[in-house]
Amino acid sequence: MSTTTTKTELEDVALAAPDAERLSALLVGLDRPPRPSALSASFTFGWRAMLKIKHVPEQLFDVTAFPIMLVLMYTYLFGGALAGSTQEYIQFLLPGILVMSVVMITMYTGVAVNTDIAKGVFDRFRTLPIWRPAPMVGYLLGDVLRYLLASVVMLSVGMIIGFRPEGGVLGVLAGVALLLVFSFAFSWIWTMFGLMLRTEKSVMGVSMMVIFPLTFLSNVFVLPSTMPGWLQAFVNNSPITHLVSAVRGLMAGDWPVADLAWSLGWAGVIMLVFGAVTMRLYNRK
Repeated sequence: MSTTTTKTELEDVALAAPDAERLSALLVGLDRPPRPSALSASFTFGWRAMLKIKHVPEQLFDVTAFPIMLVLMYTYLFGGALAGSTQEYIQFLLPGILVMSVVMITMYTGVAVNTDIAKGVFDRFRTLPIWRPAPMVGYLLGDVLRYLLASVVMLSVGMIIGFRPEGGVLGVLAGVALLLVFSFAFSWIWTMFGLMLRTEKSVMGVSMMVIFPLTFLSNVFVLPSTMPGWLQAFVNNSPITHLVSAVRGLMAGDWPVADLAWSLGWAGVIMLVFGAVTMRLYNRK
């Protein structure tokens, strides 16, 4: 068939042929759709993550009920003992407990990845003509919306029980934005575990072993100066401590440049290192 054959001529030939030959003629003659861009493919997989929540809304428990429980429990459990009143303690606690809660729920990304691998879904993804990291990036983009929802829930509860950020709306938005950037980068750690480990229970177990010491050994609840000297050395250099200090400063109306730089630097290093390891495991899985 000539390369100058028109679409109408192709359709005429296809109509006169058997069904299989007709379909082949139409497919060969028509232009292929353009390959999706990296951004488009990533957003598509992010939307897939949102649709999974739509069909299983219980997945939102960890970003709604869990944050509310943490705010109320730690405020009224430690407020009187550590600050003299819950009203005083909530001003110090809320930015820290916000960071702790959002960073902790990042571990569920690895569980979701591991579940899809067990079901064979990723074998199909790898055959698609799309940007290779798109499924992973899509997972993380979808989870960013979950982190945002958790932040809104916790800030709302905090405002109800007396939290008053001196940085105003701008300071709160800047603090939440920094937290979302860091959490997006931090989630790459759990995607690595999701690809590396064989069951979702093992992913959850290893994630707990990593994330609990990292979040509790920080300045979320108390200042590092109240701790033993040997512990201060670890706490003062923890990425969670730098992030809490940055978010707390922004919401208080300050711009802690050093803590901001450390937080963004940690986010960049984590994403580069664990993103590279994740994609290597994904390509070899």
